[in-house]
This record gives sequence, structure tokens and C-alpha cells, in this order.
Amino acid sequence: MTETIRLTVAQATVRFLSVQYSERDGVQQRLIAGCFGIFGHGNVAGLGQALLQAELEDPEQLPYVLGRNEQAMVHSAVAYARMKDRLQTYAVTTSIGPGATNMVTGAALATVNRLPVLLLPADTFADRAAAPLLQELEVPWSGDVTVNDAFRPVSKYFDRVQRPEQLSSALLSAMRVLTDPAETGAVTVCFPQDVQAQAYDWPVELFSRRVWRVARPLPERADLDDVAALIASAERPLIVAGGGVGYSGAHDALARFCAATGVPVGLTQAGKGALPFDHPQCLGAIGSTGTTAANAVARDADLVIGIGTRYSDFTTASRTAFAADGVRFVNVNVAPIDAVKHAGVAVRADARETLDALLPLIDGYTVDPAYRAEYVRLDAEWNARVRRAYDADELTQSAVLGAVNDLSDPRDVVVCAAGSMPGDLHKLWQVRDPKGYHVEYGYSCMGYEIAGGLGVALACPDRDVFVLVGDGSYLMMATELVTALQEGLKLVVVLVQNHGFASIGALSESLGSQRFGTRYRYRSKTGRLDGDLLPVDLAANAESLGMPVVRVTDSDGLAAAITAAKASPTSTVIHVETDPFAGSPENGAWWDVPVSEVSELESTRTAYATYVEHKATQRPYLRPSKDLS
Repeated sequence: MTETIRLTVAQATVRFLSVQYSERDGVQQRLIAGCFGIFGHGNVAGLGQALLQAELEDPEQLPYVLGRNEQAMVHSAVAYARMKDRLQTYAVTTSIGPGATNMVTGAALATVNRLPVLLLPADTFADRAAAPLLQELEVPWSGDVTVNDAFRPVSKYFDRVQRPEQLSSALLSAMRVLTDPAETGAVTVCFPQDVQAQAYDWPVELFSRRVWRVARPLPERADLDDVAALIASAERPLIVAGGGVGYSGAHDALARFCAATGVPVGLTQAGKGALPFDHPQCLGAIGSTGTTAANAVARDADLVIGIGTRYSDFTTASRTAFAADGVRFVNVNVAPIDAVKHAGVAVRADARETLDALLPLIDGYTVDPAYRAEYVRLDAEWNARVRRAYDADELTQSAVLGAVNDLSDPRDVVVCAAGSMPGDLHKLWQVRDPKGYHVEYGYSCMGYEIAGGLGVALACPDRDVFVLVGDGSYLMMATELVTALQEGLKLVVVLVQNHGFASIGALSESLGSQRFGTRYRYRSKTGRLDGDLLPVDLAANAESLGMPVVRVTDSDGLAAAITAAKASPTSTVIHVETDPFAGSPENGAWWDVPVSEVSELESTRTAYATYVEHKATQRPYLRPSKDLS
């Protein structure tokens, strides 16, 4: 007879999660490192009680972290998963209603970025005995729809546990997706609040230690032969390194490949750190926010080898970056959806395994010395521009980034997500460690910064974490400063105040919309938001949340504040004002944002004419992948 243990659905869930492990290359680690949660009537007596019971039994069983905002908790879990190379993550539980739907943005971010996170929102009563409930969505055309159905399109796996018997299959399916390198993302398992509290006799085998091996798919020999043939005939090859290089742990393999062949590398936002900035073949950022060096090489490349990239519009400069006639693509990616892009030769495999297997097949191949000399010169010219931007007399945003870059340690982590700073960081930041650059730009979600920094600090307590955040993002979600204090986690938050949306302001101006709606101002007697600047004191706000704050007004003060924050064992907020009109070095790249085709505004008509010129340079990238001639 099968041995059983009587637990509630919530208690069984917590116990199951505490014994799940991932494994790669023979190394095992807890898959679910802990659980973030905010409790309401939907989960306080279910998952809340189960987490309390687990904590009293063993605080390490499934450590609980109290967050302040449901979306922010998901961001923290996602940042943790990214720093752990997708081998570990957190669960996140909320009540039904607004607590649950607040997580939808975080779920979208996780899935867009291919990062695992387990979401456990409460749901309305399964028995419907007291319906309609507080916070229940009623629709006239379906009785089983709840607000949690909003998770379906942004989750890689979705389930709703309506009966205890469904729990084991739902949780096993959830673990399968979380540990699939090609399919991972947000996994949502909804728990009706009455079902959470129901007891059931569970087979004890459900709570045995279970190890999920994270696969390294091997490349097909035929694909490798095709790639080797393309490389052998290439005169100006270029590698585009994406986030898959990091998740595969392929940094050393990429460095070996580049050293042997001389092929240069451009880095996506997620791929920044694939090579250190001073590696001889590293040209830095590529695309709309790329360096002039990487984009110049990309323009004339005859072969583009994408490794772990999904080729976002920023990476391809909206399909204008790779402009050579007959340019070919090779795509190395574990995800089929990414491997087939641009009609490239699709290598559906692990990045590290592919690079190591490919190198012997092109033994003796190296790029022409003239090509090497060209990209080395271009890279040196760009790095000189970066240094001039860093050393500007005024306290510009570029100078702020430069001070943090210069005064931080190589293993420190910079965290950012939205506004103008991600683009400036992509161009200007000089990465010295594979994990030193953490910019969320797949979803570019305002408010990610501080919450993401919290997740990074949880994942890497031996590194200092620099959170770079503008006033726009700070005002959206500063809440996790409180959580950082609660958990004793050190963050150095560099809060850049420029009284508005600097990134969208600049974009608006370039599109002929005259920075409309992008400045924080009083409404004037004209009826427009064109009055004096609002007297918002973000430094005082951070102080009110318990944070030590340093206000700086010049370069010397900034340097002193960074040095002191590095030496401090606790968090610090450094408040600095910059000019939103002082941009970073231009690179000439384009990003496709449509402009009004007709307008009474001369500024818009001029911008549309420029848009049409750029639009004409877009390429379809549809050359057949098997046409290797």
C-alpha cells in the first residue's frame, strides 16, 4: 500500500517546491530558492499558512521574503534567475484580484527575456458557493474566467488547480518548463483560495528530492559543416553575441574562437559581458544603441553569426544594421523561434557546445590582416570618444556613468532597465566581468531597476550592486528600497534627476513631437504643462523610506559619494541632477518608430521626410539558408 501524508494543497505545494533541484554539468542547486509574497484574503490562510508552517519547521525549507509591490517581486525573482544563469529562481505568491494582476507585467518581462519565474496567484473559489466574491470578475459569456486568465498570453505554462488531485501534474509540468532552456519564462499556477486550504492524502514520493537536468543540446554535424563552409568563404565575418552566451557559460569558448579566427564581436544588451570590453575582438555594443565601431563593421559584414540572440529591432537597428549585398546569417540558439530568424543557417544547440565543436572544423581560418587592422582602429576611435564623454567638465549623464564605471570594482554589477540610461550604458559601459552588466532591455520595463537590484543582491551577496535609475522609473516603483533594508541587502542607488522623461523626450523631439508630455511641470494658465518645474524632492523621498542619501552637485562630490558608498556596509542613495538635453555620443544608427504621415506641424513634416529616407534602407534578410554558394 502506498504511504501517504495528509497536507493541505498549499502545504503540499511548499513542501514539493523545497525539494526541487536543477542540474547542469554535474552541479546541482535548489531550483526554487525561496518565495516572495504579499498576502491578502486569497492566500493568507492557504499559501501564507503553509509558508509560516515551513518557516517554523525549518527556515531554510522555502525562505520567505516580504515584498512591497507584486510587480516588483516578480522583477526581483527574474533578476535573481538571470544572475543564476536560469538555474535557480524564486516563486511569487499573491492574493486574487489586483495583487494577482499586478504581476502580469512582471510575467510578460520574464517571458520576453526567456527567464524562469514561478507565479502562484490565488484565484476565486472553485466551489462558487459564495459567488460573486470580492474582487471576482464576472463576464456574461463564461463562468470559469477569472482575472488570472490575463496571465495566459504572457506565460510559457498556465494551469489552474481546481482539485487537489490536479496538483502533482500541474507542479511537474511547471518544473519542466522552468528548466527548459528553449521554453522557459513565466510559469503561472493559479490556486483557488478554497482549494489551497483543502486537505488530501498525498503519496510521499511526491516530496522526494527531484533533480531536473538542464540540457545542453548538441549541434548536428550537418549544420556544423554548413556553418564551417560559410565561415571559410567569408571575408568580413561578424559575431553578434546575445544573452545565450551567458546562460550557456560560453564566455571562454567564445574568447577561444575569436582569438583563433580573429572574427570580431558585437554585443547585444543581454550579451554585453560575453567578452570583456578590452578583448582584442570585442567591438562593444551593436545596433541602435551600439558603438560606431561595431555598427561600421556590421554594415559591411558578409556573414553574421548570431550566438544566443533573438535579433531584436535594437540589435538589427530595425533591419538596417547589416547592409551588405548578399549578407548571410548563422543562428546558434537553443530556441527554434530564434534559430530560424533572417533565414539563417539554424543551429538549434547550446552555444558553448557549438563553438567548441565548430573550431576544429575551421582550423587554420583567420580573417585578413587588413580587416583586423580596420576594426581595431575603429574600436580605438570609439573608446577615445567614450573617455571624452566620461571626462566631461559638466555633470552629464555620460559623466555620471563614467564615474560609476571608473570607481566600481570589476566584479560589481550595474543594474538598469528603462529610459535613456540603458542606451547610454550599452554604448559607454566598459564591462570587465561576465556578470557585471545587468540591463533589462527585452521589455525595457520602468520600475525594474531597484527591484532588479534587490534580486541581484540576493543572488550575489559578495558583489556590490549599483542601481542606475532615472526620476521617471524611480517614481513608478521605489518600494523595494524598503525590502532591501528589511533583508539587510546593500544597494548603491544612483538616482539621476532630470525632471522628466529624458529618453522619450529626445525621441519625441526627433519625431517632430517637440518633447510633448515628457517634462515634469506645473499646468500653466495656457492650459498646458509648460509651467515651472515641479518641486519634487526625490532625495527626501528616499530618506523617508529609511535610506541614507547623499546629494551631489559636481564631479568631485559624485566621486566622493561613490567611494564612500563602496566602503559602507549598508545601502546608499546618491542623488544627482543632470541636464536632459545633454546627450551621449551619437552613433548614426536608426530605430524604426513611425512618424505621422500628415501634420500641420513643420517639425513633424521634417521628421517624416527623414523617416522615409531611413525606411527605404530596411532589408528583409530572406536569402535561403541552404544556398551556400
